[in-house]
Amino acid sequence: MRRGRRILFLLLFALLCTFPCACATQGNVAYTEDAGTKEKVTDASASDADIRWDNLKIENSMDLSYATQFSVDYYTGGYKLISVSDIGDYLLVPDGKNVPEGLPSDITVIDGTPKHAYLAATSGMDFIVKIGRLNNLSFSGTKEDGWYIPEAKQAMQAQTLAYAGKYNAPDVEQMLAGDCDLAIESTMILHNPEVKEQLETCGIPVIVEHSSYETDPLGRLEWVKFYGALFDAEDAAEQLFASETAKTADVLNEAPTGKTVAFFYVTTNGGVNVRKSGDYVSKMIELAGGTCITFDDSDEENALSTMTIQMETFYEQAKDADYIIYNSTIDSELTSVSELLQKNALFADFKAVKEGHVYGTGKNMFQETTGYGTMIADMHAIFTGQEIKSDYFYKLTEE
Repeated sequence: MRRGRRILFLLLFALLCTFPCACATQGNVAYTEDAGTKEKVTDASASDADIRWDNLKIENSMDLSYATQFSVDYYTGGYKLISVSDIGDYLLVPDGKNVPEGLPSDITVIDGTPKHAYLAATSGMDFIVKIGRLNNLSFSGTKEDGWYIPEAKQAMQAQTLAYAGKYNAPDVEQMLAGDCDLAIESTMILHNPEVKEQLETCGIPVIVEHSSYETDPLGRLEWVKFYGALFDAEDAAEQLFASETAKTADVLNEAPTGKTVAFFYVTTNGGVNVRKSGDYVSKMIELAGGTCITFDDSDEENALSTMTIQMETFYEQAKDADYIIYNSTIDSELTSVSELLQKNALFADFKAVKEGHVYGTGKNMFQETTGYGTMIADMHAIFTGQEIKSDYFYKLTEE
């Protein structure tokens, strides 16, 4: 029945510009309208028709330690309500159950566990892979060469995961033909509301994740529980979160090292891109016992986590930093200090360069969102002269 519904939406989408047909919604249940008649499109059995929203009760809520941008309430009958701050509410209807009658129109329905989802929010891939739900994705908003997560690359090579256009230009016909049942978007989709509306009009619910607004790195890590709830993998998500946060337990109990850190990269026009004070990378450095050198005067928490400044300004404030961490995820991956000096000769005067305390980041740092605990532990190892145990960071050679 689900496939039949997708085929119906595909036909309606193809004929939208040539026939007087409309795709409307009422209470987040889809209808097709033609010649003044309505036919409800539903997978629900008659036995569930008497379920009403106001009769469902909250049995418990997800326990969150750090995340502030989402919540999950578990209702009788297996229903889940995911709320995303400043975005909206989403009702996850269990497989085989009906959408409750009387559901408020501002709650988006996700009918059944997603099995052919489209992922445009790159931060979600590592979470989905690590909880064992990669097979629930059918479409990617990132091309194969844009992924630094091996499992994502392999899935695209095996053609079990297909590129279906960027977040602002998805191939809706391809997605409908492949029974796409959910689009997972980052907040970038809010700049293109017409795309979100198009997907929803064609029967593909859109869920907007908000993890980029978590300034606490462990809060971002806790979004693995969001994906656990979405794909019915709560146990796996909870185990992963507990395992990763355990890596920071000893570090968080230690006194600050007193070491200052410059985290940056040089732009193509010679400017320097640095982190803001409220950014989660700055917070990660602080949790690891360091002090991140920042250049803004505000602790405002928002998704605008970086800023670009002139090289002279950066030199004045960062030349005495104890450590340099060069962000190679955006710029080319540096291997030696000499390559850094080629970007600007002023780096030769930096204390960290003179003392041999220059590090780079691996290309996987920002996509492997389940590794924040490991990153914090490795930063602490850098600041205390210990061995790095992952490939998120590496020391630049002298030559």
